[in-house]
Amino acid sequence: MLVIRFSLVSVMVLAALVYLRGWFQLRTSSPNSISGWQLGCFMCGAMSIGLAVSPPLAALDHRLLCMHMVQHLLLMTIGPPLILLGNPLLSFRHGLPSSFVRIGLNRFLCRAPTHWLGRFLDKPLFCWLIATAVLIGWHFPQAFDLAMHSESWHAIEYASFLAAGVLFWIPVVRPWPSKAQWPQWSIPVYLFLATLPCDALSAFLTFCGRVVYPHYLHQQRLLHFSALQDQEAAGALMWVFVTFVYSI
Repeated sequence: MLVIRFSLVSVMVLAALVYLRGWFQLRTSSPNSISGWQLGCFMCGAMSIGLAVSPPLAALDHRLLCMHMVQHLLLMTIGPPLILLGNPLLSFRHGLPSSFVRIGLNRFLCRAPTHWLGRFLDKPLFCWLIATAVLIGWHFPQAFDLAMHSESWHAIEYASFLAAGVLFWIPVVRPWPSKAQWPQWSIPVYLFLATLPCDALSAFLTFCGRVVYPHYLHQQRLLHFSALQDQEAAGALMWVFVTFVYSI
């Protein structure tokens, strides 16, 4: 698991370096294209992802469900919107080597299947369904247990949460080259509807009165939490945090 986490952190560091290089180039050629606050947003988002998959959170997620929930919130609710607010694709396009952009990236972006895929991924309904399916799917006990006992599946869980988070926030942030598919007034409705599956899951974890994930019954307890108290704290954390973030 250490190798997988190191790889994920390395990818985020590399992405941050490429973004920073592109940002400096854009500041020279087009100073108003990406502002300083957008740079700060991207870096904070990248650090959020790195924090989610690094110690101490990564060392505690097997022992406390509330720490596992913090990871999920960082990967889906904090990191992705901050990264998208930084307008990453525009900066990456200028930060990558020019030969790669000219020969590889531009040709890829000009292909008809890429345009079709972009239009499909830009649809709010699709983004909402994918994010909801990933969130609920990984919290089924069987899937949760699989991720807890397999390094590879745990890494897939990380990646799917991050990818679903990015997809979910695209219709809200609308970074370049995304185009608005729905009117602006629909975004609060989109976010409100997104709270419903989160509320249902968090309410179940908080009030069901039994330990849903047996994995935590066999862990050494920290902070004098029982497994059920830990689960209730995780559910309450998700309920309150998601509501506040979506409202903001």
